[in-house]
Amino acid sequence: MPWIQLTLQTDSKQFEQIEDAMMTAGALSVTASDNADQPILEPAPGETPIWDKVCVTGLFEEDTDIDTAISTIKHSLGVNDLPTLQKSILEDQEWTRAWMEHFKPMPFGKRLWVCPDGFTPPEPEAINMRLDPGLAFGTGTHPTTALCLEWLDSQALENTRVLDYGCGSGILAIAALLLGARSAYCVDNDPQALTATIDNAVKNEVETQVKTGLPDDLPAMQADICVANILAGPLKLLAPTLAQHTRPGGKLILSGILHDQAEDVRQHYQQWFDMSKAVFKEDWTRLQGVRK
Repeated sequence: MPWIQLTLQTDSKQFEQIEDAMMTAGALSVTASDNADQPILEPAPGETPIWDKVCVTGLFEEDTDIDTAISTIKHSLGVNDLPTLQKSILEDQEWTRAWMEHFKPMPFGKRLWVCPDGFTPPEPEAINMRLDPGLAFGTGTHPTTALCLEWLDSQALENTRVLDYGCGSGILAIAALLLGARSAYCVDNDPQALTATIDNAVKNEVETQVKTGLPDDLPAMQADICVANILAGPLKLLAPTLAQHTRPGGKLILSGILHDQAEDVRQHYQQWFDMSKAVFKEDWTRLQGVRK
């Protein structure tokens, strides 16, 4: 089934107004993307950043009366014209091709492969994780995730308890379970991430070993392995929390950290952890430590 896509170029001040107008007009979803090559790498905790110049895209069903939808958007915005409006038709096959182009089976270390739905594992005898990130971050294609997966593959994880803080798609926790961990608790502040994590756990037949929750739901537990692939700012704030939930002698893995942020983050954790030398991949860093 084809879809109809309407895109408007605007600035950040009008983003929410246009988003509301598109939803009122019947959009199934509305997304924003950067329209001026302005990276946002370090939002504050709880903040949803937006670019100064934005492309706002609404996705509509094939049978939508698109002229009426456009009229509704104009009325909601109180304008007679939408000079930057672009309309396009998207076939289901286009989504599939775009997905397959950017996400293919990938190896991490000596044992682990991550395989998206629709692909036959290239190495049937390897540990193959089936993955669909859904609306959550985490496919293994980003260096921060790859750094964590490579570390997990190098460890003896049998009978360990894992805490994945900022779990996204659940990729790190599920990888740990497939590599031998006993159980995993997955934390994220986005309910969609928790849904994606459970879905992916089911795909990999480890759902009975996974528990999920929002940060405020995290029980009084201590993990053998604590992984957090987030960003430097939140990681610094989380240092006492992650220390509290890692047992003495337990291992800590941090990523989502830019090269020039590594030492600052490392200093925030040295009170509780013996920190090892940083590992770099492209512009990104993995930090690791052992709980004192």
